Amino acid sequence: PMPNRVNIPAFSPWLYKHRNAVERFFNKLKHFRAIATRYDKRDDNFLASIQLAAIRISLRSYESVT
Repeated sequence: PMPNRVNIPAFSPWLYKHRNAVERFFNKLKHFRAIATRYDKRDDNFLASIQLAAIRISLRSYESVT
C-alpha cells in the first residue's frame, strides 16, 4: 500500500472471499477445451456445455481420494 494515500479504498473480506471463489471456478472451467475455445456455436448448446462442466467440477470435490 502507498503510505501517502489519502483515500483508503473500501475492502470487504466477505466480497473478496466470494469474488475469489468465482475467479477460481472460471479458472477451472477454462481447463475444458470445448468451453475455452467455444466449439458450440448455438447459445443453448454452449450453456449446456458449461452446465456439464460445472457438474463435473462439483463432482470432483466429492470423489474419493483412496
